[in-house]
Amino acid sequence: MTQATILKASTYRRMPWKNGGGETVEIAISPEGAALSAFDWRVSMATVATDGPFSIFPEIDRTLSILDGNGMSLAIDGSAPVLLMQDSAPLAFPADVAVSATLADGPITDLNVMTRRTGLRHHVERVRIHGRTGVDVDAQTWLVLCHEGSIALDWGEDRAELNEGDTLLLKGSAGAAVALTGDALCYVIAIDGGKA
Repeated sequence: MTQATILKASTYRRMPWKNGGGETVEIAISPEGAALSAFDWRVSMATVATDGPFSIFPEIDRTLSILDGNGMSLAIDGSAPVLLMQDSAPLAFPADVAVSATLADGPITDLNVMTRRTGLRHHVERVRIHGRTGVDVDAQTWLVLCHEGSIALDWGEDRAELNEGDTLLLKGSAGAAVALTGDALCYVIAIDGGKA
């Protein structure tokens, strides 16, 4: 049975980074209220105002997207830096290797999706909605973050409306067909596996 929750931007939890270098806005975490060392999955936003290292999260995979600002270069595990911009595809990488960030030109805000690799996997897609778009849900846990604009989502006999910054969280939703209607930039997050 599908469980739907609308997460309003005004209710997101603000907390310091694991390494103390900034602030995170937590959108959702499972189990609810889990510590940073004990979550199965976590979706959050962070403002990066200075160059420096990322926090290390053992046994975690993460995907990073740039929401606002002029971009950031990431040097991941000694590899050549990769420049991420607002229009870049979300970048997936391990969260338990050394990652150093260099801002391109001023602060940025990013979207972080993290899952524990022993039981879960995730995928993040940046989707621009103009009018009506149909999406088939392919995961047990599915989230849509409305980053810009507003949208309505319809599945079965259910409906949700999201304004800028709001998120829809669906659990037990694999196989559902969702229609997204409006004019918006969204991030669609699929989380699947034994603990989703």
